[in-house]
Formats: sequence, C-alpha cells, structure tokens
Amino acid sequence: MSITTITGKRPATGALIGLALGDALGFPTEFNDVPSIIAKCGPWRRMELPDRAFVSDDTQMTLALGRGLRTAMDRGYLAPKRLERPVREEFVEWYRSPENNRAPGRTCLTACNLLTEDGLRWQEASQVGSKGCGANMRVAPVGLAPGLSDDQRAGAAQLQSALTHGHPTALAASDLTAHAVRLLAHGVEPGGLVEMLRSYAEGSRTRYDHTWLGDLWSRAHDPSPEHFIARGWDECLAILERLEQAVGSVSPEDDPCLATGEGWIAEEALATGLLCFLLFPEEPVTALRRAACTSGDSDSIACLTGAFAGAYLGAGAWPAEWAERIEYRGELLELGALWDA
Repeated sequence: MSITTITGKRPATGALIGLALGDALGFPTEFNDVPSIIAKCGPWRRMELPDRAFVSDDTQMTLALGRGLRTAMDRGYLAPKRLERPVREEFVEWYRSPENNRAPGRTCLTACNLLTEDGLRWQEASQVGSKGCGANMRVAPVGLAPGLSDDQRAGAAQLQSALTHGHPTALAASDLTAHAVRLLAHGVEPGGLVEMLRSYAEGSRTRYDHTWLGDLWSRAHDPSPEHFIARGWDECLAILERLEQAVGSVSPEDDPCLATGEGWIAEEALATGLLCFLLFPEEPVTALRRAACTSGDSDSIACLTGAFAGAYLGAGAWPAEWAERIEYRGELLELGALWDA
C-alpha cells in the first residue's frame, strides 16, 4: 500500500518542501544566539521566509541522496552496491559543484573528496570519528521512498550515512530519523512517536548489518561489530530519554536547544528537530519558526522539523507563498510526486 493511499495528504511532497523551507528559514540564523536572532528577525513567532529563499547544503545533499536513491530503485531491487554507486556519484557531483558554497560541513567535504578517488572502497573514505548531523539531516528520502522492506530502509539509511559519517551514532541517528519520517508519513500520532522510536532503538541495539556496512566497524577501536553499533544506539536512547522528558516540561518560549542540545551532532539534531515538531504538531509553520530561532545548528534543526511536520501533515501544511519561492522547488516537487504516486 502506498503512502498516499494511507494518508491522502502527499506526505513525501510535504516532507521535502518542509525540510527545504526549514533549511531556508534557519540558514540566515545559524551560528547566532537567540537574542541576536530576535534582534535581526523580530519575535520568533513572526519570523518570515527570506524573499530569496536560499537553502544550505542540507537540502542540496538531501536532493543528491534522493536522486541516487531514485536511480538505484529504477535499476531493480535495492541492495548495497546498487545504492552505493549512484549515491556516491551524486555526492561527488555535489562536492565538485560550484553551488557547493553553502557552508558545508568539514566531514562531508573530507569524505566526498576521498570518494572521488577511483578504486577507493567507500569504507576507507568514511569518517568513522564523526557523528555530525550532516548524515541524518539528508536522510528523509529513505523514509519516504515506497516499496522498501524494513531491512532495506534501515540498511540504506545507515549506508548513506556511512559514505561520509561512519561513527556508530551517525548510523543509528540516520536510521532513527528515516524511521521517524516513515512512521509520521504513515499517520502515526505524534503523542506515541517517541515511545515507538525508543522501542525501535532497543530492538536495533546490537544489530550490525554486514551486508550493508561490510567491515566498516573494523576501522574503529571496538572489540566487535556489535559493540561498535551499540555505542551509537545507546547515545540515541539517551537522547530519546531527554526528549521524552522535554516534551512534557519545556516552555515553547524557551530555546529548545537548552533541553535536547544544539544539534551540531547527529543525535541532538534528531532530538531537537523532533522537539520543535512535537511542541506544535498541528502548527507546522510555528514549529519551523521555533526551530529556526535556536542557538544551535538552526538550519539543520529546522530542516528536520520540516521533514517531520511535512511527513505528518502533508503538502498542504505549507503556505503557498512560501512553497512557491523555495530554491530547488521543481526538483523537490518531482521527487515528492514520484514517491507520493
């Protein structure tokens, strides 16, 4: 059964447009504290999308992954090599593009530079010490593409992370982010989401998929693949506990980063993006504004918030006057239509 049949709201289009809108809203506020953002943009509840709604590398890399995933699925059953080749090509093309001038992260640049080398295994390019949010801020397409099994979705989410960010927490957070997007696209109520994510993380804790990750674990200093992957899931479980406490206690007027972290690292970006969504599950624009007015990695936090809100509420969640002027609109709509069909 397709996502559209389940919700009738075009969740793939909603998620892709939402993540780009959050990215564009948060891009000008990244690296600023909350008082500075308010001084520049006015009260956070009235923040407006810039007239020229440019996005950051977050949306650019989401589209690169989306194109690679589409190519892989067009070629047949989704398997590791079938996914790795086109996604690697798309990441390298992004790395070489003159449009790659939106403050990209060091890990992505370092890994993508290595991925340009012919004959180099992707495991050797992967930065196993990095758990920056650059992997899970782009993973939404894996949660939106229909027709994948649970094992394919988890494997694809972790593999796309591992091409650049090979830290076990980056792998786990990417898997968890894609799972959250999938659940919301299928109509899971926000009130039960955190508990479902916790259950998923607990069930995945020592599951290292050799088929998708190969010998990646051996590049870290862990005694076994199970120990390697458990480190990542344990950090995600810890942040989910903080998120659960925050949802019922924090004031929407307080900086969400104070409760669940500034979002520069993968698990904190996931948790703070979810927190902003869960504070306003029926008010997607307010959720985006709250996410963009944060003291941390505001574009990535708002990007994730937009993906969650759009997956849950669908394409109609976003004001037409915003959606019509978002950068890369045509390609976002093309991928959304494909996966909503």
